[in-house]
Amino acid sequence: MNAATPRRVLVTGAASGLGEALTSAFRIRGDEVLATDRVAADGIDLVLDITSDDDWAAALGLVEERWGGLDILVNNAGVAGGGRIELCSMDDWRWITEINLFGVVRGVQTFTPMLKAQKSGHIVNVASLAGLVHPGGMGSYNAVKAAVVAFTETCGHELAAYGIRASAVCPSYFRTNLLDSMQGQDEALATVITELVEGSAVTADDIASAVLAGIEAVEDVIVPDEAARQAYFLKWADRAAYDKVMRHQAARLDALS
Repeated sequence: MNAATPRRVLVTGAASGLGEALTSAFRIRGDEVLATDRVAADGIDLVLDITSDDDWAAALGLVEERWGGLDILVNNAGVAGGGRIELCSMDDWRWITEINLFGVVRGVQTFTPMLKAQKSGHIVNVASLAGLVHPGGMGSYNAVKAAVVAFTETCGHELAAYGIRASAVCPSYFRTNLLDSMQGQDEALATVITELVEGSAVTADDIASAVLAGIEAVEDVIVPDEAARQAYFLKWADRAAYDKVMRHQAARLDALS
């Protein structure tokens, strides 16, 4: 499929943040986009709670009716959360897993039969740099995002014979409203994450542009910003230095408590 060919795209979490930026970027390119979100809002074509099997079935039905197929599925919707080991409850773990991991799994399972039947398609799962590097205080978030990366790689291997590609998107901190969804008891972590997000010079539009470029390049892991690329490189190039940085960040949480 060349760069001039319009594609049929479904984006979750499209009402704000990266989802809104991705929807805009796809449309500017000339793609047809079904913008979905958990709540009705301007620009949203379909209300889709990614934890609802019924909502996913409705999305599949609408795609079949409107287009008869799908070229790109973007599982973007997610929430922020975490906390140091003793401050992250099992309820917090269940909440973030249900949304950030099982929401992605539901989307992929829903559309895989369609993609297999048409023998084409691209699954794009938005994970996080936290899926590749694992700072202290974010055990639950790190774990579910790492699981999204692993699941996406599995999809790529399993579905390659059907002409289907899969990409995991792993950005670092960028300016977004994701913190509005943050849940947890660790106030020190909330302080640090807020500083990192608000201090970032990277916007959702910047990330969206890099994601589209990564899709065009058919990258299996899209690391869309320089800070993320540097952190990921440090982990495998100099593990001792990486561990020192991660443990310094963990010590800062204790200092803030």
